[in-house]
Amino acid sequence: MDRVELAGFLRRRREELRPEDVGLPVGARRRAPGLRREEVAALAAMSTDYYTRLEQQRGPQPSEQMLAALARALRLTDDERDYLFRVAGRNAPSPQATATHVAPALQRVLDRLDDTPALILSNLGEVLVQNRFAEALYGDSSRFTGHARSGIYRWFTDPGERLIYPEQDRDRQGRTQVANLRAAYASMGPRSRAGELVRALRKESAEFAQLWERHEVAKRFEDHKVLVHPQLGEIEVDCQALFTEDQSQALLVLTAPPRTEAFDKLQLLGVLGTEKFVS
Repeated sequence: MDRVELAGFLRRRREELRPEDVGLPVGARRRAPGLRREEVAALAAMSTDYYTRLEQQRGPQPSEQMLAALARALRLTDDERDYLFRVAGRNAPSPQATATHVAPALQRVLDRLDDTPALILSNLGEVLVQNRFAEALYGDSSRFTGHARSGIYRWFTDPGERLIYPEQDRDRQGRTQVANLRAAYASMGPRSRAGELVRALRKESAEFAQLWERHEVAKRFEDHKVLVHPQLGEIEVDCQALFTEDQSQALLVLTAPPRTEAFDKLQLLGVLGTEKFVS
């Protein structure tokens, strides 16, 4: 671990970022350029003291999870992320880990979406990051591990995953989930994480196995659908997606026309947050 290089790199990247680059309010005039240490720490979900010690060349060797969080917080490119890992004495992320590193361009757009649900998904249906509106609508996706990180996997193994859709729309959604996974399987190959997911689901879900045999393929995120919130009821939304160039990640944005009941419900999500609505 090269503490001098690590500290210098973190400090320089922090100083090059502005609050608006990461979706934070500009606020009062700042005495120093860039983000504050406590802001980077909050974005990376670590203590300010821990981050400060890294910049002061006296911190412990960060774990791979900590480094991945710092890479996301500092909006690092793939090359910058790999450099961060190496100066911290860790191997650069494997292709599997790389697939879950949020594309900086999508992250910058998400940072500016603070009035409607938005989230970044991998091509395996993993929520990589979500704003507070999306968390209030879908729940906190960061709690899932293993295969369960994939919404496709949970759709066929956890009945509660389907409650966000009206019953009459669940068959269509199931077919869409499988068609999306087949597109990922085709691009990633049978020995990839997509292949692992397919093999696991074929063993665990007869429904998935039957749908897999239909050989339907799609990458479809542009849609008009109804979602069901446990407190607010049905919300009719339009879904639009912005993909990375390699199609491995998508920024999904949910909107509703202004001055509609659905629009008002989406705005109420921002007030509710993850707290339960009390009527």
